[in-house]
Amino acid sequence: MKRSIVFALVASVVLVSMPASAQLSVLKPISLGIAGGGSLPMSDFSNESNTGYNGTLALAIKAPIIPVGLRFDGAYNMFGAKVGNGKLHVASLTGNVTYNLPSIGISPYVIGGAGVYSSVASAEGLPSSARANDFGWNAGAGINLPLTMFKAFVEARYNRVSVAGGSMEFVPLTFGIMF
Repeated sequence: MKRSIVFALVASVVLVSMPASAQLSVLKPISLGIAGGGSLPMSDFSNESNTGYNGTLALAIKAPIIPVGLRFDGAYNMFGAKVGNGKLHVASLTGNVTYNLPSIGISPYVIGGAGVYSSVASAEGLPSSARANDFGWNAGAGINLPLTMFKAFVEARYNRVSVAGGSMEFVPLTFGIMF
């Protein structure tokens, strides 16, 4: 009899604390994240460049209950040239607005924003690298996957950068975690 009472008390404490810990993660207003994945060149840019890779650091700010948040991303993309041994390195700092779509469990969202993209082209045998700082914007969608200690996300974002004589377009496909 005493064992069943102790078991019932322990079980009720565990069950009550599970939603409380889930609510704490929802109430967390600031999150830091890291992400990485492939980066696909689009449009005319795909004629010159191979699929590359992406790394991103993120700072997210979100108030509880409302579906809108802010996210600041520092990203690095690298693309190899289809001809020769050249490489294009694209670093960016962007400010983005996120909007969480209503759902249960996994949480889809849309994201979009603008910022500065710094491009550096390099190749073996060239004495110097060509560097440019340009304005660009991005728009995409993702899915948040809630886990116990952090939240994972999968995301795709179209990036368009205004460069001299046209534009550079690419889509990073990333997987990341937010702490």
